[in-house]
Amino acid sequence: MAKSSALRSEAAIRPKAARSSSRLAIEPGVSHALPDLDLDRIIHERMRLGIVSALAVNECLTFNELKKLLQTTDGNLSVHARRLEEAEYITCSKSFEGRMPKTEYKLTAAGRKAFERYLNHMEALIQAMRPTEK
Repeated sequence: MAKSSALRSEAAIRPKAARSSSRLAIEPGVSHALPDLDLDRIIHERMRLGIVSALAVNECLTFNELKKLLQTTDGNLSVHARRLEEAEYITCSKSFEGRMPKTEYKLTAAGRKAFERYLNHMEALIQAMRPTEK
């Protein structure tokens, strides 16, 4: 009973158009081949995508620069940066500037390659969903 009431409440919250948006309109006679939908889940998460994107256009960024750029908290940035480190997409180096700790992040070659694959994948999805001109 609790499950059905949860489903009802979700249906009440989400407009009908949003509930049915997961279905694709298939036009007869038109090829709708979609690219492989296996996105890189490590990069696809919003905060991690922001970190990787920022590091792709900067040689390196400090923890505070990333935090300010992404407008996030220390804890949130730390957790997501650590996940990218574990995947070996970024490196983290810690040092001191005077008596102040300094943490710098850099995108690795593997991280750059994964990011390029991710971007290519997203571009293919966008192209597949755009109507073709007749």
